[in-house]
Amino acid sequence: MYGAIFSADRGAVDELLPRGLEPIRATPRRAAVTFLAVEYHRIGDDAMPPYDEFSVMFPAVETGARSWPLASLFTHGASGYVWYLPVTTEPAKALGVDIWGYPKEVAEIDHDAHVAGRRTTVSAEGRDVITLDVERAPAIDQVQEGASYTVEDGTLLREPLTLDGNLGAWPFSAQAEWTLGDHPRADRLRELDLGSRALARLWFDGEFVIGAGEPVGTV
Repeated sequence: MYGAIFSADRGAVDELLPRGLEPIRATPRRAAVTFLAVEYHRIGDDAMPPYDEFSVMFPAVETGARSWPLASLFTHGASGYVWYLPVTTEPAKALGVDIWGYPKEVAEIDHDAHVAGRRTTVSAEGRDVITLDVERAPAIDQVQEGASYTVEDGTLLREPLTLDGNLGAWPFSAQAEWTLGDHPRADRLRELDLGSRALARLWFDGEFVIGAGEPVGTV
């Protein structure tokens, strides 16, 4: 997994969050968006063929939960509300939608590895959505827990996440860049006034476990 966190207009992010969640603040007036480009090499006990995924996630906490600008972002940057989740196969889409309520869509995801990291391009319906170019962040072997939030049948769900392996984050990095295309999803992201410099770049290689969704409210 290669990823990066960028600042975004707090009000615009808040409009995209379901009721029951509020954005983690990157600064007193800015929220954030996390982009994650993932290659899944083995799913469960080889339950389905490998696939690729690109996540657009808004770091968020449940309404009323305490969070601190920037500090909470670095501890929960890979957690939050999953707004857009293109994948490369129909079985991967079905698994995510049916089991966890993830907003998965089938799209084209192309990874281009280079000496320093990887460049990922997402296209859907013949139009470019986003390109993310990230250099690999220094990593150490560790276990990190978090959560993702989805909406299924009007219910806000919280899915516990566990990452076990080589994981790293590098703050305030110029070695991560995004480029938006002409797809409607790109237009919506453009309205968020994304920052040009990453608040952090991320890298992970290991085992990723998603727990069962837990209802936390209605939307």
